[in-house]
Amino acid sequence: MRIVAELPHPDCKISIFAMNQKFIIKFEQGTLEQSYKIAETDVIGGVNGVFELIDETFIKTVVDQFAVMRQSFFAAFSRYES
Repeated sequence: MRIVAELPHPDCKISIFAMNQKFIIKFEQGTLEQSYKIAETDVIGGVNGVFELIDETFIKTVVDQFAVMRQSFFAAFSRYES
């Protein structure tokens, strides 16, 4: 797996990897991460097409999902500590 691009964003780190004819879009926020895989053949224009796919609406949805993930983890951790 090799990193082919990074997209700066204030709410999360966005990295694009290439591996086995797939692009992997990885979002990181603190200790949490989300990744999405898409076949290179499904994207027109290679990595530039991936940049077009990652629009602000998609990023907002990912950031909102991070909040849900964080709440789920904290709830599970609270049950664990009890």
